[in-house]
Amino acid sequence: MNVARRTVLLAASALVLPARAEGFDHGHTAWSVLLKKHVRLLDGGRASQLRYAGMATDRAALKAYLASLSAVSAPDFATWPQPRQMAFLINAYNAFTVELVLTRYPKLGSIKELGGFLQSPWQQKFIALLGDKVSLDGIEHEMLRVRGRYDDPRIHFAVNCASIGCPSLREEAYVAERLDAQLDEQARRFMSDRSRNRWSVGAQRLELSKIFDWYGEDFQLGHRGIGSVQAFCASFANELADAPADRERIRSQRVPVSHLAYDWALNEVKP
Repeated sequence: MNVARRTVLLAASALVLPARAEGFDHGHTAWSVLLKKHVRLLDGGRASQLRYAGMATDRAALKAYLASLSAVSAPDFATWPQPRQMAFLINAYNAFTVELVLTRYPKLGSIKELGGFLQSPWQQKFIALLGDKVSLDGIEHEMLRVRGRYDDPRIHFAVNCASIGCPSLREEAYVAERLDAQLDEQARRFMSDRSRNRWSVGAQRLELSKIFDWYGEDFQLGHRGIGSVQAFCASFANELADAPADRERIRSQRVPVSHLAYDWALNEVKP
């Protein structure tokens, strides 16, 4: 066994015992080890790819981490402060998504191929979490997005659907102590990616990811008094446009918005 793989397995093993005995590892150490090893950042972190082949090699470590998540009870989870809960749920979503892809990798080009006629891959209840069997949609829509609980639209830049169109899979686990800064950085990375979000000089409008179409209401009701998608984008005028006049138009919040096509191809590092 090589040194890198032994490090991953030892970190995962160290995590499982505390989850069942002395308390959950809120540093999500085992997941961070896997991400640091297998995530490949592109364009300064504005996008990323995952070495699924490497994750498959380290699947025992991944499964150990997933088991540690599954070992947390709903009553224990309910006692945690909100940042700790959010970090747990975001990491769970991302880690179980990787596990879902590995059930068929490398024989798929998109996570959407794992769904069926009546059920998308996000609706499959394959996740043991908080004493229940849940789906990826259950984590995102019934836990992270439920009204009145967290109300933070930045989660959309943190959960990763294993596709090129998604915001980047972060190269480390989310942790409560740094969650606010991590979510801010994820938002800035995503809004800086002109292939996903940009000001169109020719059309004189914002061209944004479909995420802002699908979840626009989250940005209307959400974090820090944001009142609309345009209001959210105003904070990223410098990332979205180059010309001072265009940046001022974005800051005015009175600009039309269109949405770009979403790329569902797998976000993999090709062998």
